[in-house]
Amino acid sequence: MEVITRFAPSPTGHLHLGHAYSAWLSWQRARESGGMFRLRLEDIDAARCKPEFAIGIIDDLRWLGLDWDGDIRLQSACLPDYSKMLQTLEARGMLYPCFCSRTEIARALSAPHNVEQHYPGTCRHLSAAERAARMAEGKNHAWRLDAGRALAAVSDFGFYEEDIGFIDGNPAALSDVVLGRRDQPASYHLCVVHDDAVQAISHVVRGQDLFAFTHIHVLLQRLLNLPSPTYAHHRLLTDLSGQRLSKRGGSDSLRGMRQAGISAAAVLEQLRRIDSQP
Repeated sequence: MEVITRFAPSPTGHLHLGHAYSAWLSWQRARESGGMFRLRLEDIDAARCKPEFAIGIIDDLRWLGLDWDGDIRLQSACLPDYSKMLQTLEARGMLYPCFCSRTEIARALSAPHNVEQHYPGTCRHLSAAERAARMAEGKNHAWRLDAGRALAAVSDFGFYEEDIGFIDGNPAALSDVVLGRRDQPASYHLCVVHDDAVQAISHVVRGQDLFAFTHIHVLLQRLLNLPSPTYAHHRLLTDLSGQRLSKRGGSDSLRGMRQAGISAAAVLEQLRRIDSQP
């Protein structure tokens, strides 16, 4: 099987060393096997995604010498495809409208009984008549996955994790995640399983922080008859204080390193040293 990997950042800021590590691991996996490396920009969050950050991502990858195969996939150009997936799930009874505000959800998540920090299913228990009435009133809502129904509709949702082996799907890791809302037609969860299938991704190389979501993603793949890639979740890079590198945390950007005179070769050597550490 041909190895096809991808790097799929959101253009909400400049790339930092943690992004470079993930991109480099994915690129290296493809190039060493003679496969393909795809670039995708997850840019459907219109409020946070900026064209200058998208340009910056491309510039940073080129500066590092990481090339990609085919056109860059823009999620913002594929919204009708995601809408069709939502409609498919809704027609199968796998979605329900959630009318809770962010404040109401935060209050519910802080309740002592909600130890797993999952949405408690407040709107899942509304009657069909109540849902229809609220919809008719034009109440703002999101579309949530009914994880219980979804779980009953699939025989298994296990996946293969490199260096570990086959992992059984864990129902405790599931929640009624948002798959679409008015201000953002499709969520990360829905878009990622769609795009990995469309781009024929065979190996998903991404950070350990996304490992728990894999159970949800594979469940969606089973519901939508999409293939499941092999997964490889890598360590997260931290700063000297032990804090995870992040855009919001103001971690040093690749752009800043370049402007400071640090060479791409030096950055790549640093990534190799990191990867060689146990």
